[in-house]
Amino acid sequence: MMIPVQRNFLELKDLKNLKTNSIDKNKYIIKKIKPDFQLNKFFYKQVGKNHRWIDRLTWSDEKWINYISNKNLETYIISESCDLAGFFELLHNPELEETEISYFGLLEEYIGKGIGGYALSIAIKKSFERNIRRVWLHTCTLDHPNALKNYIARGMTVFKKEKINILDS
Repeated sequence: MMIPVQRNFLELKDLKNLKTNSIDKNKYIIKKIKPDFQLNKFFYKQVGKNHRWIDRLTWSDEKWINYISNKNLETYIISESCDLAGFFELLHNPELEETEISYFGLLEEYIGKGIGGYALSIAIKKSFERNIRRVWLHTCTLDHPNALKNYIARGMTVFKKEKINILDS
């Protein structure tokens, strides 16, 4: 059986259009990590388990290592005290002068606390530190119901929509 999915592609072309979301910055820490495929793999599985993130589930450790070794990839971890709360990956494309927020998400117990808006604001700011023309991402109806709202609330605009069908497993 096929499941219809709406995919939205969003972008922000100027940092001055970012609508930031602030929370207690002393409570949550966002920091770039050194390449560690185990952490990327952990977050991909844990955040993605409720949203049908399946394309990387079959990756070997070697493929994960090759992926996170990309010099244009940065991974950031969101934490509360010493507890992991979420992550995002920024994939820079210097030739096109753009950055894709390739993955972004929170662990279940941290959803609904305002962290998503704050972390997305930071992800967008970090992207523009690379002197780019735009930051972009895509989301779909399988992602958290607040994902699209969060992206739009930060000032991102939809530049493309598509309908796809995926196989219900």
